[in-house]
Amino acid sequence: MSMLNPHLPSPSLDEQVREATAAIKARVDINPELGLILGSGLGFLADHFEDVVSIPYQEIPHFPLSTIVGHEGSLVIGTLDGVRCVCMKGRVHYYEGYPMARLAFPVYVMRGLGIHTLLVTNAAGGVNPDFNVGDVMVIEDHLNLLGDNPLRGPNLDHFGPRFPDMSYGYQRELMSLWDKEAESLGLSLRRGVYAAMLGPSYETPAEIRMLHRMGADAVGMSTVPEVIIANHCGIRVTGLSLITNKAAGILDQPLTHEEVKEAAEQAKASLAPLVRQVISQLGEESP
Repeated sequence: MSMLNPHLPSPSLDEQVREATAAIKARVDINPELGLILGSGLGFLADHFEDVVSIPYQEIPHFPLSTIVGHEGSLVIGTLDGVRCVCMKGRVHYYEGYPMARLAFPVYVMRGLGIHTLLVTNAAGGVNPDFNVGDVMVIEDHLNLLGDNPLRGPNLDHFGPRFPDMSYGYQRELMSLWDKEAESLGLSLRRGVYAAMLGPSYETPAEIRMLHRMGADAVGMSTVPEVIIANHCGIRVTGLSLITNKAAGILDQPLTHEEVKEAAEQAKASLAPLVRQVISQLGEESP
């Protein structure tokens, strides 16, 4: 990654986005139409890309680096089932110490590369007591409980408005697409609201009871900043939460990261065909 000269003014966020985008375009000849941010359990999808160019985050100017074990740090560009994709294998989180705007940086870069649709996935705890480990929830809406917003600060006017509307943060027609493709595969999906908490500690049982009363069905520590920026940029968004554990207090047992990774691994076989079918449709539905 390029080093900044401490004797020169730091480039603005807008300039950083342009530099990162230019560096990527210099290494690939594919204009992606679909962006993917793959959480725990779905990073393997990028292994099926064709005509692949994989760029480690540290080789992209200004790109934030993931510090979490098990989260790869590379931008993968290629085609999947005929759809031109750019995929983040590994994301950064607010609890890692990054400013909120830095979490949004990759989405601005993907928009600069040309995407029109963003698919976000995450591993989440089930707040809804009816949810079980291994369930897949199509995200209908979210609760931003991170205490910050990635749009705070100067607005990048050429990307989007100062006050973007979030009424349809997750595209309803794309929710129906998940249902249609799941039915064709004999799968059953959940729908619900995703709550983003700061972390990195898991929530307390009291916090989970609070979230349930607020209308949350699943809880995690990611996704919301990227979705806000995607909406700001006019990108269509669709999202999935893989329920990897019952949230704190629902079962009388502690939570561990190993449990989350194990549940995500077990979901690969059923989830991969569904996601690939939807991705193929998203390419055909290019606006």
